[in-house]
Amino acid sequence: MLDQSPIAQGSSGADALRNTLDLARLADGLGYHRYWVAEHHGGPMLAGPSPEVLIGPIAAATAGIRVGSGGVMLPHYSPLKVAESFSLLAGLYPGRIDLALGRAAGTDPLTTFALQRDRRQAAPDDFPAQLAELLAYIEDRMPPDHPFARLAGTLPGLPYAPEPWLLGSSAQSALWAAELGLPYAFADFINPAGAPIAASYRERFVDSARLASPHVAVGVWTLCAELREEAEYLAASSRWAMVKLRRGELIAVPPPDEALRNLEAAERSGLRTGHRRRAVLGTAAQVRDELEQIAAEYGAQELIIVTITHDHALRRRSYELLAAAFELEPRDALATVAEG
Repeated sequence: MLDQSPIAQGSSGADALRNTLDLARLADGLGYHRYWVAEHHGGPMLAGPSPEVLIGPIAAATAGIRVGSGGVMLPHYSPLKVAESFSLLAGLYPGRIDLALGRAAGTDPLTTFALQRDRRQAAPDDFPAQLAELLAYIEDRMPPDHPFARLAGTLPGLPYAPEPWLLGSSAQSALWAAELGLPYAFADFINPAGAPIAASYRERFVDSARLASPHVAVGVWTLCAELREEAEYLAASSRWAMVKLRRGELIAVPPPDEALRNLEAAERSGLRTGHRRRAVLGTAAQVRDELEQIAAEYGAQELIIVTITHDHALRRRSYELLAAAFELEPRDALATVAEG
């Protein structure tokens, strides 16, 4: 599961964060394999600017599910600081922490600039160097003659380390993941034409100490309900929020009735409300069939499910229906986890 911590219209960011903890506990109990939280900045729709802060409370509130970033937008940060933060988490929750990394800003250019420590000029585009440095820290593979060589051995969570992933929605990210021998998570919900990119990753993959063979996860926007019509109705909330986003207008997630009225009015006025992003909507059986087709198309070993609704209870229900459809094995260890 990828949780973007959506903020429903009429609620607050704090409500959205509490919903994230609630959903994580549900995911753990239902038997989902990973729970990733996203990084977005400077908008009223998503309450997750700091995965490294949110992962700890989620891991503490759950028992067996892997918890991680989906992802950390590395250009904003010092590789050492990211390595230290995720080493700390790995030390506290051994074998459960993922560090998925992305190159995108996760926001608009103004907010990107505001996030910079040094604002005298735009930050350099040196993602490959940042990524190499970060991996050298967490894997203790810094060349002996590197000026920062001694720092790799000082990470607080040693001997434990997070599992690194590379995120992407373009051909370049697939090339980097393949060259570095990293598992690759592709955002189909951003670019639904990614199957050839995933194939390129598999073809170019270089075996490494990190990973013996290519491993693909595909992220798909999904919504399950008892009836397909209900799923399509609930998805209107996200559809309208995305229409507004494409127009540079950021809003909280609206209720579906309001979203449908706005979509219909916009269509009458000639505004294009369709978009190229794929959404898998329907009953649990319908959604499972389509998701399995997408996984086969990508040659993916894992599906990452992204779901946004205005009503948190209905988002919970969507994940419950999906877990039942895929026959996930529930975890019983939640009784030992405090829910405070």
